[in-house]
Amino acid sequence: MRTQILELHTGGSESITDITRECADFVAGGGDGLLNVFVPHATAGVAIIELGAGSDDDLLASLDDLLPADDRWRHQHGSRGHGRSHVMPAYVAPQTTVPVLSGRLELGTWQSVALVDLNIDNPDRQVRLSFLTTA
Repeated sequence: MRTQILELHTGGSESITDITRECADFVAGGGDGLLNVFVPHATAGVAIIELGAGSDDDLLASLDDLLPADDRWRHQHGSRGHGRSHVMPAYVAPQTTVPVLSGRLELGTWQSVALVDLNIDNPDRQVRLSFLTTA
């Protein structure tokens, strides 16, 4: 198994960050296997979703509808509504696995791998890529 840590700066606002290129580069030429993408944070997740056609904005809007940034959360520190960031990984899991064939991600035509981050208090994120090959 090969592994690599991506260091990302997501900024001070809710964000969806496309990491498909980094994932593709990591497995390039690596044969067949599985790529696991894992975010070691309690307030971020990984999604496979179409990006750039409005779906990313729709995801953020739906998470805001489901998990409003208000004072209802028992987990309270930092910015208003911070507790929702700790609930979000139950809806957008902190990991996903992508099949790899001949060193290429086997994503669908419009699928991308994205980091989902609602936590505006922590703009620095890590993503662990782990490539398990069949050889």
